[in-house]
Amino acid sequence: MSSALQYPFTEPPAAGHRVQVAPGVYWLHFPLPFSLDHINLWLLEDGDGWTLVDTGFGSRATRDLWRAAFDSALDGRPIRRILVTHYHPDHIGQAAWLATHFQAPVWMTRGEWALTQRLQAASDQEVADGFRGLFGRHGLGEAELATLAGRGNGYRKVMPELPPTPVIIAEGDTVTINGDTWRVHIGRGHAPEHACLYRERDHLLISGDQVLPTISSNLTVRANLPDEDPVTEFVDSLRALRAALPADTLVLPAHGLPFRGLHQRIDDLCAHHDEQLDAAQAACDQRPLTAFDLLPVLFKRELDSHQLMFAMGESIAHLNCLHALGRVRREERDGCLYHIAV
Repeated sequence: MSSALQYPFTEPPAAGHRVQVAPGVYWLHFPLPFSLDHINLWLLEDGDGWTLVDTGFGSRATRDLWRAAFDSALDGRPIRRILVTHYHPDHIGQAAWLATHFQAPVWMTRGEWALTQRLQAASDQEVADGFRGLFGRHGLGEAELATLAGRGNGYRKVMPELPPTPVIIAEGDTVTINGDTWRVHIGRGHAPEHACLYRERDHLLISGDQVLPTISSNLTVRANLPDEDPVTEFVDSLRALRAALPADTLVLPAHGLPFRGLHQRIDDLCAHHDEQLDAAQAACDQRPLTAFDLLPVLFKRELDSHQLMFAMGESIAHLNCLHALGRVRREERDGCLYHIAV
């Protein structure tokens, strides 16, 4: 944990139980089957029921935990509305089931809904071709490509059904919950149109994955937009959030503990990506590199196949950013893109 941040809570609630973090705002903590082993969900009192922010991973274990939580965490009160911050399956995975169970509408941004639909509908072949086309051009070897391509549409496996067509929210919109006004702030880079929710009266931000206390969210390039620059989008949207919100904001992140120190954390995240860009450029100054060649520069740990997918996306993202800034140039050799410092 950063020593510059303040953590009002020292440990999360037990799985399926709630802890109050502010008037009318409660913290749920659900497990995830990854190295990032948990997600925080947020229950907001809403009349005789609840508004839920994010839903948990699309697995049977999560659904079983939810069933137990209906009486414990929810006190038998219904979920009246589901707000989804973004498309990742640990956030939207149970939205369809919960929406059906409670007859509750889902609210999310247009960009996240569009990507959710596209990813869920893609065939296994389309996903495999996307991996081969994008990562192959950036230097990933045939054995690794075959492993990733052989996984098929992993998104649909944990998102077998879509939630109902959502109520669309956008930057600057306000959502009234139990008489309180929550304003929508949009983050980009980690997701196309990530919704964060801010309550002005007590400086409370539900940040999703946009601002996390101990890690930087993955910034990945997708196969249908191979030249996008999520690093610049992420940093620019963080700086906009810093300018809009006060330093004493209590941040409720999707992973890790709630914290105060929003401005410092944003400064640290922006500095981290500046350092990654400098390291990548310096490496490309030594010899022409593909995104695959750059992995040991950006990631100091061994990567399994799941982590490799995210790491390749992030390596491409940082090289795309350097290219957009004119700090590297590209050369294509034998079907692969090499990057050379300018």
